[in-house]
Amino acid sequence: MSFFEKNILTKDELQKIAETIKSVERETIGEVRVNIHKRRSFRDKNLSLYDLAVKNFYSLGMDKTKEKSGVLILLLLSEHKFQIIGDEGINKRVSKEFWESLAKKTSEYFGQNKFSEGICYAVNEVGAVLKKEFPMKPGDTNELSNEVVIS
Repeated sequence: MSFFEKNILTKDELQKIAETIKSVERETIGEVRVNIHKRRSFRDKNLSLYDLAVKNFYSLGMDKTKEKSGVLILLLLSEHKFQIIGDEGINKRVSKEFWESLAKKTSEYFGQNKFSEGICYAVNEVGAVLKKEFPMKPGDTNELSNEVVIS
């Protein structure tokens, strides 16, 4: 078990997050990913948090989802920050206020060191919107892994 898993999220919590993603994706064509960075790489040191999230969004292949319905939840542990971004398809259907409200509530969980609960909350809230705006269609397949990406 790594230092990260032992001190921030346990192996069971990482599994719970993956299961939460799997559960919400059963009812939508949308895709949700969670990407946790311990710290920025040297080459990313000058990127804004948003730009770092966008870079990771593309590197995880999230821009290739059907109907542009991918959502990335990125945590940057060394800076105690996170960013939630959606692809253009979901951003056309969801208000800026939704994202702001989601970030505020998720931040409350993180402020209480409830990282697993906060991530699962965010995944479930995003899932509810994806289910409404991008419901499951016959023949849809899971396009991306549900596992938490730690880098």
